[in-house]
Amino acid sequence: MSVTTSIPLSRGAPSLDIVDIDGLSEAAARAFENDPAGIAGYGTSVGYPRLRRLIAEWHGVDERRVLVTNGSMQADAFLFDELAKPGTDVVVERPSYDRTLLGLRERGALIHPIALAPDGLDVDELERQLTGGLKPAFAHIIPNFQNPAGYTISLEKRQRLLHLAREHGFLIFEDDPYVSLRFRGDTLPTMLSLDSDGDTVVYASSFSKTVCPGIRVGYLVGPAELIAKIAKRATNTYISPSMVSEAIVYEFASSGALEHSIARVREALAERCTRLVDGLAEALPQASVVAPDGGYFLWVELGGGIDSTEFVAAAGEHGVAIVDGDDFLSEGRSGAVRLSYAPVTPAEIDIALERLAAAADSLH
Repeated sequence: MSVTTSIPLSRGAPSLDIVDIDGLSEAAARAFENDPAGIAGYGTSVGYPRLRRLIAEWHGVDERRVLVTNGSMQADAFLFDELAKPGTDVVVERPSYDRTLLGLRERGALIHPIALAPDGLDVDELERQLTGGLKPAFAHIIPNFQNPAGYTISLEKRQRLLHLAREHGFLIFEDDPYVSLRFRGDTLPTMLSLDSDGDTVVYASSFSKTVCPGIRVGYLVGPAELIAKIAKRATNTYISPSMVSEAIVYEFASSGALEHSIARVREALAERCTRLVDGLAEALPQASVVAPDGGYFLWVELGGGIDSTEFVAAAGEHGVAIVDGDDFLSEGRSGAVRLSYAPVTPAEIDIALERLAAAADSLH
């Protein structure tokens, strides 16, 4: 089949039509007008002071516990460099974000995948492994609208995970870039906010999903001593992150534009998610799907004896880019694919569904 234009259900990025370009342009102008000296120089490794202060206020923590970085992946990398030495045991969800798995492998960490259910990590399985002698340095958790599955960990499991972390002496890395993108149901407290002692959770988030990916601003919140060590790494890596990008985010957030942007993105994502989930019931009737309550991603268990790798290839031939679920496992097969509804319009989703149905038919 010859297709002129491929529809990208593969990227975790919003389409341009839901990015507030005008608001960002105005925020950039204000940044240069309000603080030219502060953003034209190198700055400090902990990030643009005004944005750092704002993030600390959002989370109700001391500024010393906040580090602003060039995207949350940079935050992840700094944390992994500090904690994931060769031979270090690390717990991850199964499936988990492919870049997380890659980063841990590159550092020689020993990855221990724990099954993921629609209500989050299988805490019973984790407890059995801990009782059996597993001693992880940390557990990497994407709590809200997980990438790739779209699942959200329940409040009960958040509380149990915190209890296990304290009992067995490991950190929870709460990797939470999608937290603001809930379009259905009630917001759950972060594990960071539930961590009364302030020494069990390291929290990361990003403005890539709520402002735009190109802004490349993320952050860490954690114990002050750990953040100080990572700040030293940041100094030795790049002296400082981008003061310009961070000042733009500060102006965008402090003006109220961020709230309007999030509302706009949520509305678009809700429509696209519903369109895709409903359409899959007809396009791939043998597949199993749990509709997410927010975020960008949908995990599709193919069923019907369809091989995920073959389906990804067939979808590509029919003009739809999707991601093999196997990419999100440290071992084994998934029998699933990940779809992203963020980068496409509802009309494009309709076309993609027709093409996915044709791709599945081609494998029979």
